[in-house]
Amino acid sequence: MKAALAEARAAAARGEVPVGAVIVKDGEIVARAGNRTLEDRDPTAHAELLAIRTAAAELGSERLTGFDLYVTLEPCAMCAAAISFARIRRLYFGAGDAKMGAVEHGPRFFSQATCHHAPEVYSGIAETEASRLLKAFFADRRN
Repeated sequence: MKAALAEARAAAARGEVPVGAVIVKDGEIVARAGNRTLEDRDPTAHAELLAIRTAAAELGSERLTGFDLYVTLEPCAMCAAAISFARIRRLYFGAGDAKMGAVEHGPRFFSQATCHHAPEVYSGIAETEASRLLKAFFADRRN
């Protein structure tokens, strides 16, 4: 999660919402990303999707079976769907997102009967640091 937090800090430094993600296989980071929605002018350029795209390209497969995803914020519905489609083994996330989260909040994507693959989910990993980054970012925006 330390690497995901570093990606979140780098995203904040670029003016992006501070969310970072890394994909890990056998203890090695194979992909990392921070949000780039503004930079790329792409509403789908969430950290999770960017990391999944990079890992899939590196692997040469759309399936990331046996890979784990660490992300600093609870994934939204779009990212949860991508996690499911990629067959991510485990999802570790930091801060919950009562407004846009789709894992433990909102639609609870992985609990739906229509979800064909649900990863193991571990929440609250480095939650205090992840929340602090987000709160500080949005406080600065309001000032």
